[in-house]
Amino acid sequence: MIGTPLKKSATKLLMLGCGELGKEVVIEAQRFGIETIAVDRYADAPAMQVAHRSHVANMLDRDALERIIKQESPDLIVPEIEAIDTVFLLELEQQGFRVIPTARAANLTMNREGIRRLAAEDLQLPTANYRFASNYEEFSKGVDEIGLPCVVKPIMSSSGKGQSTVKTPADIEKAWNYARQGARGAGERVIIEAFIAFDYEITLLTVRHVDGTSYCPPIGHRQEGGDYQESWQPMPMTDKALHEAQRQAKVITDALGGAGLFGVEFFIQGDKVFFSEVSPRPHDTGMVTMVTQNMSEFELHVRAILGLPIPDIELLSPGASHVILADATSDDVCFSGVEEALRIPGSKVRLFGKPDTRPGRRMGVALVVAPDVDTARKLAEQSAGKVSIQPAK
Repeated sequence: MIGTPLKKSATKLLMLGCGELGKEVVIEAQRFGIETIAVDRYADAPAMQVAHRSHVANMLDRDALERIIKQESPDLIVPEIEAIDTVFLLELEQQGFRVIPTARAANLTMNREGIRRLAAEDLQLPTANYRFASNYEEFSKGVDEIGLPCVVKPIMSSSGKGQSTVKTPADIEKAWNYARQGARGAGERVIIEAFIAFDYEITLLTVRHVDGTSYCPPIGHRQEGGDYQESWQPMPMTDKALHEAQRQAKVITDALGGAGLFGVEFFIQGDKVFFSEVSPRPHDTGMVTMVTQNMSEFELHVRAILGLPIPDIELLSPGASHVILADATSDDVCFSGVEEALRIPGSKVRLFGKPDTRPGRRMGVALVVAPDVDTARKLAEQSAGKVSIQPAK
């Protein structure tokens, strides 16, 4: 049963994290008559601009979160970012609050150590060889055991922060320092992974819902420094690799439990599939589904957490997304070239409305549908390239 927003009967959804992905979740929730409350560490975040109301709080501050949750008494608590006190989420669930998909899922997946140990050691999924380190001595030993090249990441970070590839001995100390600088909420502990010479990597959007588990067509993507630059759908795969990716996605999402959409990332090497990471929420590479599918990843997520049916997920057209990045720091910017960007055939532009910029910050995305993926990727890059960001005068 769904109530009426701003009335006593309202069904309330509280977003913890209000970036571009949270914004789209809020919009979809409101389409189903859900009352939405947005919480983030800074004012005027994208989801705050479309929610019924908002709060500013450090989400590692449990006292601040507790005050907001007691005030709002939400029916659904939806984490959208990594920098959250996930132990507090476990306590909230024990008190009777519903955390999406589950507090355990949020706790495990927001810590690379937790999710890697679950996937590789408990569930026996194929992954890159790995070590964990808490200090530089352990780190140096781990790099020596894994061998070069290897990939280094903080156990908690987002958008590729702190991630680098160690190619030579000269890179080792730099990688350690960079990982510590990019960590969010979990100190200095890092993961060292063997480098997999993959053919390509995918995101398999996997939905746990009232009628079972469904999969979106695979999404290919390209990253720089661990942060996505473009994505496309569908990514061509052999049947064997696709079925294995779906099998592994079901194993890991069943283990995490709950209802909602998960972004499961894999490295593909021929027919071999290696689990990489999983996010228990919509995925940045999945923004392409806003133009390619009959239901976007955001609609799928909201339907699933509300217990609503999910019919067959259909690919309406091949398509691609390409990020629009800031190249300077400013607290007030303007966008030009949007008209030219939208003259690209099959294009749409989404500007996120972030209140300030810094070099490399994702400020928007160009989305394009086309007869084939290669054409869509080229046109999406062209469309994104037409948009420029300047400080407001």
